[in-house]
Amino acid sequence: MLPKDSVMLLSFVNTKLRDFYDSLDALCEGLDADRQDIVDRLGDIGYHYDAERNQFL
Repeated sequence: MLPKDSVMLLSFVNTKLRDFYDSLDALCEGLDADRQDIVDRLGDIGYHYDAERNQFL
Protein backbone atom coordinates (compact mmCIF):
# COMPACT_ATOMS: atom_id res chain seq x y z
CA MET A 1 0.00 0.00 0.00
CA LEU A 2 1.33 3.42 -0.94
CA PRO A 3 1.47 6.32 1.54
CA LYS A 4 -1.48 8.70 1.27
CA ASP A 5 0.56 11.82 2.05
CA SER A 6 2.27 13.12 -1.12
CA VAL A 7 5.55 14.02 0.60
CA MET A 8 5.74 10.57 2.18
CA LEU A 9 4.89 9.06 -1.21
CA LEU A 10 7.79 10.95 -2.79
CA SER A 11 10.24 9.61 -0.24
CA PHE A 12 8.82 6.09 -0.45
CA VAL A 13 8.85 5.92 -4.26
CA ASN A 14 12.33 7.42 -4.67
CA THR A 15 13.74 5.03 -2.07
CA LYS A 16 12.15 2.03 -3.78
CA LEU A 17 13.39 3.22 -7.17
CA ARG A 18 16.90 3.66 -5.84
CA ASP A 19 17.11 0.38 -3.94
CA PHE A 20 14.88 -2.12 -5.73
CA TYR A 21 13.50 -1.09 -9.13
CA ASP A 22 15.18 0.00 -12.35
CA SER A 23 12.15 1.95 -13.62
CA LEU A 24 8.86 3.43 -12.55
CA ASP A 25 7.04 0.79 -14.59
CA ALA A 26 8.89 -1.99 -12.74
CA LEU A 27 8.01 -0.39 -9.40
CA CYS A 28 4.34 -0.15 -10.34
CA GLU A 29 4.27 -3.74 -11.52
CA GLY A 30 6.08 -4.98 -8.41
CA LEU A 31 3.86 -3.07 -6.01
CA ASP A 32 0.66 -3.43 -8.06
CA ALA A 33 0.41 0.37 -8.07
CA ASP A 34 -1.23 2.71 -10.57
CA ARG A 35 1.51 4.57 -12.46
CA GLN A 36 -0.70 7.50 -13.44
CA ASP A 37 -1.87 7.96 -9.85
CA ILE A 38 1.73 8.25 -8.66
CA VAL A 39 2.70 10.60 -11.49
CA ASP A 40 -0.38 12.78 -10.85
CA ARG A 41 0.02 12.94 -7.09
CA LEU A 42 3.69 13.81 -7.26
CA GLY A 43 3.06 16.22 -10.13
CA ASP A 44 0.61 18.07 -7.88
CA ILE A 45 3.50 18.90 -5.54
CA GLY A 46 5.86 19.87 -8.37
CA TYR A 47 7.77 16.65 -9.08
CA HIS A 48 8.18 14.76 -12.34
CA TYR A 49 9.70 11.38 -13.12
CA ASP A 50 13.14 11.49 -14.75
CA ALA A 51 13.65 8.09 -16.40
CA GLU A 52 17.35 8.73 -16.97
CA ARG A 53 17.95 9.26 -13.27
CA ASN A 54 15.17 6.87 -12.25
CA GLN A 55 13.75 9.23 -9.67
CA PHE A 56 11.24 11.98 -9.13
CA LEU A 57 12.84 15.40 -9.22
